[in-house]
This record gives sequence, structure tokens and C-alpha cells, in this order.
Amino acid sequence: MIKKILIGSAVLLVAAFAWLQLVFVPGTDARMNPVADLGPYEVGEAAQKLHDTLYVADLHADSLMWRRDASKRQDRGHVDLPRLREGGVDLQVFSAVTKSPRGLNFAENAADAPDDITLVALAQLWPPRTWQSVYERAVFQAQRLARYEADPANDLVIARTAADLDQPDGTLVGLLLTEGAHPLEGDVANVRRLFDEGYRAMGLQHFFDNELGGSLHGQSGAGLTEFGVEAVREMWRLDIAVDLAHASEAVSRDVLDMPEGGPVFISHGGMRDDCVASRQRNLPDALLRRIAQRGGIVGIGYFEGAVCDITPGGIANAIVKAIDLMGVKAVALGSDYDGTVATAFDTSQLAVITHQLIEAGLSESDIRAVMGGNVRRFFEESLP
Repeated sequence: MIKKILIGSAVLLVAAFAWLQLVFVPGTDARMNPVADLGPYEVGEAAQKLHDTLYVADLHADSLMWRRDASKRQDRGHVDLPRLREGGVDLQVFSAVTKSPRGLNFAENAADAPDDITLVALAQLWPPRTWQSVYERAVFQAQRLARYEADPANDLVIARTAADLDQPDGTLVGLLLTEGAHPLEGDVANVRRLFDEGYRAMGLQHFFDNELGGSLHGQSGAGLTEFGVEAVREMWRLDIAVDLAHASEAVSRDVLDMPEGGPVFISHGGMRDDCVASRQRNLPDALLRRIAQRGGIVGIGYFEGAVCDITPGGIANAIVKAIDLMGVKAVALGSDYDGTVATAFDTSQLAVITHQLIEAGLSESDIRAVMGGNVRRFFEESLP
């Protein structure tokens, strides 16, 4: 009798594990990173011909968080290596998400709220070292990208120096970014350790206040702490670009006021526009102009909150408004693909943006700048 109970229990455990890995994990990924079915998009012959000649770069994708084989084309989510190539992408910034508060929203989140990335790490069988350490989560995601780089079949190079941007056609360049600087775990020496793991850009906050200062979606609205100032200085000393996406207005002003004047950008965002979400999600115009004036770039997101209208035409409209506000050299693409957002197209369909920018009346030189030229210039100037 006991033997039967043990065998039955073992069978149930195996079945539960199989359901978790084969059904729940991929199903959650698909549900949280959907592509809206808005019908076929028009891409004119002239638009496709131009798109095929562009240098295309995207400043933000959270794809390393999900347990997919990125070397193969997937039927869920937004990004994998085959789809990047189908979309003509030359450079993709891969961000590492290491902590996310339960019930996150654009208005206010508590730093001590239950952390959903702990559940992601457990459910997706991340190494035990990542279960309690946000630093180790950043290391794990960097190592995941490095494994793709190590396979020659993937034709992928991680950008560690400016020279790494100069690759032959067909070689995809990846660049590592932390989504917030809480992986430092209060130790400025971890800036160097993460640099050694391949990170060349670091956000300061995510959806909550941390040791460096206030989040745009936190509770304090505070500026940089003493540790935050020290950490930013160390980032710039190592030629790590600072991402102000999710940083509070006060943190953003403090960073822009620092006399060191290192590289700053926004990896995914937009302008405060007509919808409530964008007014809560994005920095005010004056700060966006200051970022542009010092050579920074702003990646326009494809999700509601970054822009009010997520259709290709809506994104093109947001890009045109951003050019009017900051100048064409400051505007870039910053999708937030695979960041638990709904988008109207995945990375294989990026020619729809080129088509809509042509329809909006942008010149070829402006389209080349926005679609990737500005990102390449920024990292050529900021990377070691």
C-alpha cells in the first residue's frame, strides 16, 4: 500500500513538473508578451527597399528573462535571433530584468512589495544562486547571451568596445543593459563586476525606489543618494552609458547636473502625451530636451504608456513629435519587446515603421537616423 502511494505521489510530481515546464511557463510567456492581431500591414515596395539598406537598432528588449531558445524562431513573444534578422536588425540592446514588484503600475510601487522575478527564476529553473540575489540574476542573463555568442552558428557579437559595432552584414550585435541598478546590491564594486560580465549600459531604477534614488513609479520622488552619485561616477569612469528610463524627475535632474557629464539616454519611453499612462510613464519635455542637448538619445517604445497609440502609424506619429521636440539626432527605437507588454507587431515586422515614417513625410536621412543611425553614433561615442 505504501509503495503504491509513493509511486502515485512520484507520478503526480512528475506530471506537475511537466505541466509547469511545458504548459505554464511558455503559456505565461505568450500571455504576457502578446502581439495584437490588427490584420496585415502595408509595406510598400519603396519602403521595403529602403528598409533593407538601413542600419536598424533597438534600445530595449527583455528577452533574456524568458526561457526560450533564441537561436530558433519561436511562435510566442517578440524577439529571437531569426526574427531579428527577418526585421533587418543590426544592433539589439538586451536588458536584464532582476526585480519587479507584484502589481506594478506607472503611478506608485513599494520597494518592499513581493518580487515577481523570484517566481520567474524558480519557475524557469534558473540556478539557485539567482533565487535570492538580484546581482546573480544580472550575471545569469549576461551569461545566457554569452552562450549564444559562443555558438558560431548564431553569428552574434556582444558589444564590449566601440570596435565591436563594426561587423560585416549579417552579424547581429547585442549590447547588455541592466533594467535598474539594484543588481549592485549597494556595493559600488559591483559596477566593475557587471562591466566584466559584459554590461555597457545601466539603468538606475525600475518600478521602485532603490539604493541609488527614487523611481518615476516609486513612493519617494527622491533624487540621487550619495551611493547613487558614487555609482554613476563609476559607471562613467568605465564608459558605461546611464539609462534614465524609469528614473524619477529628481534623479534625472541630478544626473544631468553632475559635472562629469557622461553619456545618458532613455532606452524605452516617449513623451507626455494625451493618454494618462504616458503622463505617468514618461519624463517631462524639459528633461527630454536636456538629454538631447548633451548628445543623448530617447528610444520610442511600442507599448501603451510610452505612446498612446501602439499601431505602426501611432508609433511613427510619436517619432515625428519627438523629432519636433528634441531634433532628429536624439530620437531612436526603444521597443520594450518581451517586457510583459502588448505590441502591434514583433521584431520581424519592423519594415512597417519604415513604411509609416515615409508616409509621415520624413526624409530618407531622417529615417536612417531614427531607425538606427543615432544609436550607432551614440554607442560609438560612449563605448570603451
